[in-house]
This record gives sequence, structure tokens and C-alpha cells, in this order.
Amino acid sequence: MIKTRLSVYRRLALGVLAIGAAMALPNRTLGAETPKPVFTKDIAPIFQEKCNDCHRKGSMAPMSLETYQDARPWAKAIKDRVATRQMPPWHIDKTVGIQHFANDRSLNDQQIATIVKWVDSGSPMGDAKDMPPPKKYDDDNGGWLLAKQFGQPDLVLESDPYTVPAHGQDAWFKPMTPVPVTEPRWVRAVEMRPASLAGRRVTHHALAYLIQDESGKGDGGGSGAASANAGLLMEWAIGKNYDIYRPNTGKLLVPGARISWEMHYHAVGEEIRDHVQLAVFLYPKGEVPKYRTRLHAIWALPAGNLIDIPPNSLAETSNYFVMPSAGRLENFQPHMHLRGKAMALEAVLPDGTTQMISYVDHFNFNWMNNYIYADDAAPVLPKGTIIHVTAWYDNTANNPNNPDPNQWVGFGDRTVDEMGHAWVNITYISDEDYKEWAAQHKPKRGMDRASQQ
Repeated sequence: MIKTRLSVYRRLALGVLAIGAAMALPNRTLGAETPKPVFTKDIAPIFQEKCNDCHRKGSMAPMSLETYQDARPWAKAIKDRVATRQMPPWHIDKTVGIQHFANDRSLNDQQIATIVKWVDSGSPMGDAKDMPPPKKYDDDNGGWLLAKQFGQPDLVLESDPYTVPAHGQDAWFKPMTPVPVTEPRWVRAVEMRPASLAGRRVTHHALAYLIQDESGKGDGGGSGAASANAGLLMEWAIGKNYDIYRPNTGKLLVPGARISWEMHYHAVGEEIRDHVQLAVFLYPKGEVPKYRTRLHAIWALPAGNLIDIPPNSLAETSNYFVMPSAGRLENFQPHMHLRGKAMALEAVLPDGTTQMISYVDHFNFNWMNNYIYADDAAPVLPKGTIIHVTAWYDNTANNPNNPDPNQWVGFGDRTVDEMGHAWVNITYISDEDYKEWAAQHKPKRGMDRASQQ
């Protein structure tokens, strides 16, 4: 059923993209009647809004696009990447599921058309006085992205350093760091990063598990009995930097807590020594939010992590997670490796209704994008809802990321192995809270009725 439905979605998506591409291409006749876009007035503002967070000096991208002199040599490549929606990296299918995100960095059709027309017009600079002032970045000089919103972090936790050799197999490093709290404290946001830009090159991902004893302590509402293992506090990958918990929502730290790190490193041809930093932004002392958020890895693999992808073939896997309480899904972050192609997140409600929440139709291993639902779009689901995650894999020569389509691929942690799960923050609420929310949100918000098929 889901395969048939997504085949329809794919056809629709291809049709929409084809129409969008046609609209994006400049009309030569009309172009003579309308002003040609120029960098200073038309292009630079788009780049500042959507591109320069990465494409600036000292950041992770291979080139800066901050000035005309920076961007002009790359004009034709920019047109190609933008017109095909490869950049900025945003891989959600725009025809199904939720479309309102708090961190949407994709370009709209008008922005794409403007960039394409600028390149086709010879990439003119324009008047220097029209250039917008340089953008200031919250992480300049070692700062934190969330500092502008929350001030400086209350805690900055650091892993032990690790030296990645110039050449070698993938490596996993799992040190432990104590959390210096002397009383229960609630977390309202976390931000995580390798400590240096060089470290980003060798860090595939980094996990910060929260290990603490909550015996006899309440968990803030709705999520069931407390556990000795409080779960994953934060996961970093290219495309995910932070989690912000909604008002009156957070995660709990108790005295004696520790961070159990897991860093997946890979060699890049030069020796690099680095560590990982985790900034923790706390609620004021004594402030206890009503709801607790937990970060789940919802697998798309059957029990035992069974996955079998023969050479030169496509594969599909799926699995289910039953919500133990009513809750709100805060985000969707697909995680696969080099053969990963697409992933769908669906909800099967207790009444049997199926809702497509999100569908990533062109997953890219180099960008582990985190799609954070906007406040008015985050799906709120009743207890007993089945979360269905389906993943598709491409082990053929048509996959540009595939290192060897002639190899059999099974489950494993190495980059050349494969896996499939969705990282999803779920804020658990009571049944009474859900009934109150449902009474105020009819018809359901956050889901497109057209996707409930």
C-alpha cells in the first residue's frame, strides 16, 4: 500500500519539479522587457538568507559566496545546483506531508528563477552601493548559534580528544563526561558541534547519551516510568546543530548524570585531532516545565536489524513504533548511509486512518538534515498511534554516492555498511491534554487532509 502510494507521490513530485524547472528558466522574450537581476541588489540578499551560513570564509563549504568576487567564478555551477534543487540541501518532497518548518532553508520558485536569470544574463555585479551590509553570524569567534536567543550556555560539556589518522578504517570513540549539576535542572535547548572546522571533516556523527539514575523522581508528565537511562540528549551531524524545546517543555538532568559520547570518525587524508562540545541551556532554577521531550531512534529495519541489499539492486525496509502516550512530534531527521535513497514517516491512528507526516524523496548521505516542524504544523497524535518508518536504498550505479554497486550490503555502523532510522523528538502529553488539543484543532492541523489516504 505505502509503496503504491509513494509511487504516486513520486510521479506528482516529478511533474511539479518539471513545471517548476520550466518556470525557473528565464523567458528570453520577457527578459528584454524586465530588468536583469544583479548581484548586489538581487542575489546577495538571497545568498545571505539561504546560503552564507555555510558558504562563507572559515566555514564548512568549499567556497565563500559572500561577495561578488567570491561568487562570480562559480556562477554556472550555482545555476546548476540551484535549478536542480541540490542546493541549498533540503530534501523534503514538497508535494506531500507537512510543509511548514521552523528551519526551512530551501529556495522558493521565485528565488530560483532570479538566480538562474542572473547567471543567464552574464552574472552582472550591479551598483556597489546596493550591496547589503555584511551579515553577522552568531557562531563567529567561537560563539554559539543559540546564544542570541538564550544568552551564553549554562554548561559547556566536552568529550576527551581523539586523533584521527590520515588513513585508516572508520573508528568509534566512546568516552564519558560528568554533568556538573548538584540539583535537578531542566534543559530548554542544547547545541552540539565538533570543536574545530577540521573536526567537522572527520566526524560522521556524534551522539551524547544521558546516563542518570532517576529512581523515585517524576519525569515531568506523561512519558511513563523513569529509567536509569534517560536516552539520547543530542545527536550532531552535518545538517543538525541544535534542539530547542518548546515553551513548558524540556529534558531533565539530575545529580550524578553523565554524558556517554559516541563519535564516529573517518579518515580524510590528513591527521586531525579534535573533540566534541555540547552547550546546555537551562531553565531558571526551580522552574519545572510540564512536559518532557525524548529523542527516539525509530528504526526502519525489522527486528534484528535485518537488511539485505544484493549487488546492483534496490531495497526497501520498514518498521513500526507504538506511541506509549499521546504526544507531539517535533522533528524528522532521516539517518541512512551511502545507499540511502528515500525515507517516509507515517502515522497510523487508532481509528485506522493513515497520515503521511514527511517524505524525503532524495536523501543525501552528506547532509543529515533535521526538519523541525513549525509550531502550527507539528503533528499531535493520540496514545496508541503507530509510527511507520519506511526506507529505500539504491545499490546500483545510478546512485552517485555508491562506492561499489557490485558489493553486497548488510547492516553495520561503518559508512560502507547500511542502516535506516529516523531521529524524532517526541514531547509526551497526557490523554486529557490531547483531548483538549483535539477539541481546539478541528479539522486536524499540521497534516494535509489530502495526504490521509
